Amino acid sequence: MAHIAGISRDDIDAAGPADGNRQTSFTIGDLSREFGVSLRTLRFYEDKGLLNPTREGLNRIYSRRDRGRLKLVLMGKKVGFSLVEIKEMLELYDLKDGQVQQMQLALKKFNEQIGILEQQKVEIEKALDELRRTVHVVSGLLRQKEASGG
Repeated sequence: MAHIAGISRDDIDAAGPADGNRQTSFTIGDLSREFGVSLRTLRFYEDKGLLNPTREGLNRIYSRRDRGRLKLVLMGKKVGFSLVEIKEMLELYDLKDGQVQQMQLALKKFNEQIGILEQQKVEIEKALDELRRTVHVVSGLLRQKEASGG
């Protein structure tokens, strides 16, 4: 069974989630509370084709598959993937190629994202160093002003 970022195919399929939650259907409120996202966010993900709840009257009913997909969407967003990239990876779950194509694409995208995040980390460290130097200089100037009576 393939696992992507700690989420198994069981999390995506209706066969049974790996995290022990055996509930088979969820309301929009259930998922909103569980994942700390707004109702508007869930409706937005539905509009973008990332989630596909069924309807009972005006109520949305989400499956375990939707719940698993939501976990992947949120994980993908957390590490910087666009919704388009996330949707592309999710759509590959529907292919019947033994998940080879899905895993190849996921690995490629994960490695690309690691490179982007590593570069951002270097830039953040440089910015922090510069800011720390500035704080040191300004603190010294402030001490001098305070010592001389302003």
